[in-house]
Amino acid sequence: MQTRFLLDQAEIPSAWYNALPDLPEPLQPPLHPGTREPAGPDDLAPLFPGALIEQEMATAPWIDVPGEVLDILRLWRPTPLVRARRLEEALGTPARIYYKDESVSPAGSHKPNTAVAQAYYNAREGVTRLTTETGAGQWGSSLAFACAQYGLECKVYMVRASFEQKPYRRVLMETWGAEVVPSPVDDPSHPGSLGSAISDAVRDAATRTDTHYSLGSVLNHVLLHQTVIGLEAKEQLARAGEVRPDVVVGSCGGGSNLGGIALPFLTDPAVRLLAVEPASCPTLTKGAFEYDFGDTAETTPLLPMYTLGHDFVPPSIHAGGLRYHGDAPIISLLVKAGRMDAVAYPQGKTFEAAVQFARCEGKVPAPETGHAIRAVIDEALAAKESGEERVILFNYSGHGLLDLAAYDDFNHGRLVDA
Repeated sequence: MQTRFLLDQAEIPSAWYNALPDLPEPLQPPLHPGTREPAGPDDLAPLFPGALIEQEMATAPWIDVPGEVLDILRLWRPTPLVRARRLEEALGTPARIYYKDESVSPAGSHKPNTAVAQAYYNAREGVTRLTTETGAGQWGSSLAFACAQYGLECKVYMVRASFEQKPYRRVLMETWGAEVVPSPVDDPSHPGSLGSAISDAVRDAATRTDTHYSLGSVLNHVLLHQTVIGLEAKEQLARAGEVRPDVVVGSCGGGSNLGGIALPFLTDPAVRLLAVEPASCPTLTKGAFEYDFGDTAETTPLLPMYTLGHDFVPPSIHAGGLRYHGDAPIISLLVKAGRMDAVAYPQGKTFEAAVQFARCEGKVPAPETGHAIRAVIDEALAAKESGEERVILFNYSGHGLLDLAAYDDFNHGRLVDA
């Protein structure tokens, strides 16, 4: 009754999978915020190093992972693939449920997979300082960790609602040497949004020659770096005796952990891909597919994506990492083309699922991860109803040990669905 499927450190993927050549149709280019013409490398150079700009537009199917990046990834990778047998038994389902445990990273989530790569490329280009935004704090803490590895300064603009809800995320970032401030910086009464935090971080980076901006989701190069998750999972599923998953599930805010687990299965039409988002920020399920800014101040390039509008301010739900008005162009295109499905849940139902998972499997999920677990449980119950065997794979994108205030609200009936 094996439950954990492991790889040796020598089996960490040495190349990232680039989904761009395998998309149903080519991505539309980003547009310059001033001219509304296609943005080129020179337009992106003030914010990003050349290597990341190249990856943003790459056509090669595989891109090598630098040895210096692999050296740091070995601190926690490869991550385990775990079969959730006790959850299966509790549900009485014939489905076999597997999860990729990304919570074992130093920051407790999948985010360091790209944070380390981004810090490396910036340091190689001579940049000495990075700015970024963060919602729940998983991305900010990951970039703080990565910057510490390369001796870079890091300033994090944290969505004010999360800054107040999750003080220990701030402490974690500061322990790794980052400076953390609540966003928006110019309106202390505003609960904040990822869009406004991006504006603060981009504005900061644009005013200093020693500074670049770093983004934890949405962009093509971010999803590229996260494909180590699905590439490892493919090999581990084979060792578990599975031919393929029937469905791959990931929570979706900007799309990075979802892309990481799902994109390596993109070319197999027998594998269904499922994005799960909060009902209070239903970008894929109720948004419009159009060009939009990534931030509220309209300073970033416009991206073709599902969006609720760049001035959208979501309710202060506990899944702060999913409170983004837009989605990755890659994810948006896959949903638009019908290659990926999307579903939305209120936070009450996601916490019910997260608590059930914790009581069965012993691990307390991040609120963001709880959305994926809610969909996994519903998929497993559907398999029970139909009597079908089904292989379900999901990304356990982060632990909830720094989100216990949210569980306290749920456990004592104070959690409100927005």
